Amino acid sequence: MNKKLTQNLGFGSLFLCIFIAIFFLGVLIYFIASRGLGIISWEFLTTVPKDQMTAGGVLPAIVGTLYLVLGSVIFALPLGVACAIYLTEYSPKGFIVNIIRMSINNLAGVPSVVFGLFGYGIFVNAFGFGVSALSGSLTLGILVLPQIISAAQEALIAVPQSFREASLAVGATHWQTIKKITIPTALPGILTGVILSIGRVAGETAPILFTAATFYTRGVPKSFLSEVMALPYHIYALMTEGTHPKEQTEIAYGCAVILLALVLSLSAAAIVIRQRQRRKEL
Repeated sequence: MNKKLTQNLGFGSLFLCIFIAIFFLGVLIYFIASRGLGIISWEFLTTVPKDQMTAGGVLPAIVGTLYLVLGSVIFALPLGVACAIYLTEYSPKGFIVNIIRMSINNLAGVPSVVFGLFGYGIFVNAFGFGVSALSGSLTLGILVLPQIISAAQEALIAVPQSFREASLAVGATHWQTIKKITIPTALPGILTGVILSIGRVAGETAPILFTAATFYTRGVPKSFLSEVMALPYHIYALMTEGTHPKEQTEIAYGCAVILLALVLSLSAAAIVIRQRQRRKEL
């Protein structure tokens, strides 16, 4: 009886935590949507800001955000997976590897503004990329790199050792086993890390403040070497530096709705890919 009571209390606490998380998520979405949906229109999504950012749309900020998100994932994903493969499959077990893993975990806790200063010093100045989408993408890629490495490591470790042994037993090399068996099996877990990274990259303001973002541009960026407007920085600028609070606050909430929709859409696409991969395995 005591065990059943303990089990019921455990499940009750679990469902309560889930309910609280979903409740506050719903409140957040309702709060943003109720204040920002009214301004969303086709013109708002497809035109540039006008009249000192009190009218027009936010197309440059949407495109700039996509540049930064896609650029950072393209940079960080292969590098993070390669690092995870080395640490999981090739590196000798010992003190040095433990130090590397601890360093990666510690790097994940570094404040984002520090990454922004690093990107400004290295990519903007030392490499000469200037304030551009490329500098911002590389900075954001380094920002989420520890997260992707950790997620990829956990996914690779979770692959049953018997899969590797069976592959090696039929004559496959170590690399063929990793390429054909380990990575495809771990791919859903790796994509989970990518989903979390997309959400963080899309919402970061401090790193792009130093490396990529501009207050205003007349059109969409022409290349990765162009300065970009970005939704999180645009929201920050409208709420802190705007000279027409009433109009610009409404636009800021509209940008927040678009940012939420953008993050959810990119995450949904990654989730669909992950589910398709799981079905292939089954």
